[in-house]
Amino acid sequence: MEILSMATYIIRGLDDALRGAPEKLLFRQVFLDTVQLARIVMEMPDVDANRIGAMGGSQGGALTVACIALEPRIKFGAPAFPFLSDYKRVWSMDQAKDAYSELQEYFRLFDPTHNREDEIFEKLGYIDIQHLASRIRAEVLWGIGLMDTICPPSSQFAVYNKIVSQKSMVIYPDFAHETLPGFSDKTFQFMRGL
Repeated sequence: MEILSMATYIIRGLDDALRGAPEKLLFRQVFLDTVQLARIVMEMPDVDANRIGAMGGSQGGALTVACIALEPRIKFGAPAFPFLSDYKRVWSMDQAKDAYSELQEYFRLFDPTHNREDEIFEKLGYIDIQHLASRIRAEVLWGIGLMDTICPPSSQFAVYNKIVSQKSMVIYPDFAHETLPGFSDKTFQFMRGL
């Protein structure tokens, strides 16, 4: 039985994944949609396909990471506090709330004794952006607030540390999952390099 409320994006398709079809996870489709959109934009006659960048925060940050990992022609990426990384770490830190609350809901409804916990987290790895990071060829500017309890910094470092292309991180020690002062300006200046 699949949970169908609006807040079930991470686990949408998890039952299919547990039955051997991880390609049915919703975020797999969303990741591929971002790539398809990038490719459509790159084909537009007034667009220079050699000057494409991607940016976003939170879920948009995760989609930025997925897009720049899956479309190697994108030159620059600027994610801020991306979501969808290191689910097991988020769970072990007891931070499966807010953006990750559906993990707890899933266990409560479908695996209350956690008999399948390892298998569940293994399948969620299919849509964990840290596993895409090594594919990134774009230059990356990353924004992070060290007080973020929605997308914990350690889950973000799980991605950032696996990026092998040129990268830099702007750290905001006293900020959480919120507007990072000046990061939009830094992103604008960064994107001007396209």
